[in-house]
Amino acid sequence: MESRIRVFLLRLALLGMAAAGAAGCASKSLDREAEADQARPVIDPQVERRDVSRPKVDTEDFEVGGYIGFLSIEDFGSNTVYGARLAYHITEGLFAEATLGQSDAGKTSYEILSGSSAPLLTSDEREFRYYDFSLGYNLLPGEVFIGSNHAFNSALYLLVGAGSTRFAGDDYFTFTYGAGYRVLALDWLALHFDVRDHMFDIDITGEDKSTHNIEFTLGATVFF
Repeated sequence: MESRIRVFLLRLALLGMAAAGAAGCASKSLDREAEADQARPVIDPQVERRDVSRPKVDTEDFEVGGYIGFLSIEDFGSNTVYGARLAYHITEGLFAEATLGQSDAGKTSYEILSGSSAPLLTSDEREFRYYDFSLGYNLLPGEVFIGSNHAFNSALYLLVGAGSTRFAGDDYFTFTYGAGYRVLALDWLALHFDVRDHMFDIDITGEDKSTHNIEFTLGATVFF
């Protein structure tokens, strides 16, 4: 019986020594892995810094400039039109604009067929002058890309307003509406393309009718 107890105790001692040896080996293995992790270099992606140029747009709210194009005066043909505009940007999308323009009416088909002996209007009465006040809204702001390195801020806008037209020796209340496209060529310079309709009632031929006088213009404005 005593010999069995000795054998049992001997086995326990051997098992303890084996467990201690295994724990020591595991600890050394973990230490080696930690040293290897410390020696391993950290990943360096080598990302190059890029210089980003932020768009430069003047913060001034006023815009002034001029335009030129042609105006199709109903029954009187198309002629050159020129004028000036002043705009105030109320918000980023909403703006108010005042325009002043002038053109000259041509001859009607009746005048051409009947000859110069029966003109409907004198030369002074053929002057077509107008002014109007409009509200505009930038409907589709975006960018225009020219090549791969140049981008310009732009906006498609709608306009509606009212004013007065001096034509045929009389003044007519005029309703104006249209659309335009604006491109910021520089931080202080904008280019415009506009299409507008000047509507008013007139009775030159003895019959009251609403006329549509459509205008196409190119212009430039500066911010201040």
